[in-house]
Amino acid sequence: MARSNIGGWRYFVEGIAPGRAPDVPQDDFARTSLELHKREGMLLAVRARWFALAVIAVMLPIVNFRLEVIYYEMLLLLFALIGWAQLRAARVERSGMEVVLLLCDLALMTIVVVVPNPLAPTDWPLGIQYRFHSHQYFYIFLAFGTLAYSWRTVRGYASMAALIWGFGVLIVWLLQPDAKPYTGIVYGALPDNPRMAEVLDPHSIRFDIRIQEVVIFFLVAMTLSLTVRRFSDLLLDHAVLERERTNLARYFSPNVVEELSKNDEPLKQIRTQNIAVLFVDIVGFTAFAAHKLPEDVIFTLREFHKRMEAEVFRHHGTLDKYLGDGLMATFGTPVSGDQDAANALTCAKAMAGVMADWNTMRLAAGEPPIMASFGLHYGPAVLGDLGGENRLEFAVIGNTVNVASRIEALTRTLGVQIAMTTEMVEEATAETGDNALASGFTLFEGCEIKGVEEKLPVWGLPAQTNLQ
Repeated sequence: MARSNIGGWRYFVEGIAPGRAPDVPQDDFARTSLELHKREGMLLAVRARWFALAVIAVMLPIVNFRLEVIYYEMLLLLFALIGWAQLRAARVERSGMEVVLLLCDLALMTIVVVVPNPLAPTDWPLGIQYRFHSHQYFYIFLAFGTLAYSWRTVRGYASMAALIWGFGVLIVWLLQPDAKPYTGIVYGALPDNPRMAEVLDPHSIRFDIRIQEVVIFFLVAMTLSLTVRRFSDLLLDHAVLERERTNLARYFSPNVVEELSKNDEPLKQIRTQNIAVLFVDIVGFTAFAAHKLPEDVIFTLREFHKRMEAEVFRHHGTLDKYLGDGLMATFGTPVSGDQDAANALTCAKAMAGVMADWNTMRLAAGEPPIMASFGLHYGPAVLGDLGGENRLEFAVIGNTVNVASRIEALTRTLGVQIAMTTEMVEEATAETGDNALASGFTLFEGCEIKGVEEKLPVWGLPAQTNLQ
């Protein structure tokens, strides 16, 4: 029964019918953003609450230096504990506990305003409690709510506050004694001015003022809920942008992502430009996989791709695609740099070094080594978006890509680990100003390359060459 009541309160507070799925985005990025916003917002709200309560705790003895202030100081401590509980109960999904704690806030605030202080020496008429203008403290808690809760909750908070406040006024009215001595005195002193008498009468609840308080509070809360909703929409839009940025980061180096986040024109334009292309492949992977469990094969591929991907991004390259047990990377896409060829060659040599280190670890663990080969070429390629309206893919096509792939395959024939064309050597040398990057490479004249009519010179670096 209690669970059902909580569901009803959630419907009243948040506009969510019982049994309906919570209004929480299923998108991981949006969900993560909301979780972060909720956690930070709730922490800020609780800290602001504690600060405000501390200020009020100091202010009360100053404005009313009497023993009765202890009662209010104790209530302030209860408000602080409720804030701590709200921080512990906070989550993105709508929580029944959060609703209960909001009700505690409102109920306690209503008690503070409506119920006379039991430590006060003066027996106040109940109606005079409203002359202290304590209703304004509701706005403080409303402000706290905008820092942490959804716009639905803020809207529901206004409705709940109006209901509880109205209920408190009704209780005070019902508990008014029949005998109202001050009423007779005031009206007797002002027989010709009943409106003035009503204002001065300490027994008067002033329903007109109480209605104004509820209406103004409700309007302010509704306005704030719209503000919170706009902020939530902006937050979700930001989450979408972050997701897109993260997706870009899976393919492009961080510096390229930064450039694309400012201007996406390089992706939209179909153009031809010179780029460096790097193909990486595991030698003899089919034979390796034949003697391994599928889980071990996938694990090995993931470890291989992880290491190769890191080097691509570290050397300002673009991960074009994974090719089973290999990958294709480009340098100079989508934005050309001044050392694209040099970066590609440096990346290939760094990859070879990473493979050597990894194989050392594998041998120590009793695993066979993984041999990788690398092929590079530099030349013109066509860049641009391919696909339909619903799915676009940034593509790099052309003979340069094909030649780089064939150069990588040629490493088996030449017995080298890294192979590259003369165009690659010349461009890397021109970019760096010396031929240090080609140091250790052997020139193989007259190599036959599938798809290329004339024989080409190819530069190769054996696997056993020291790359340090």
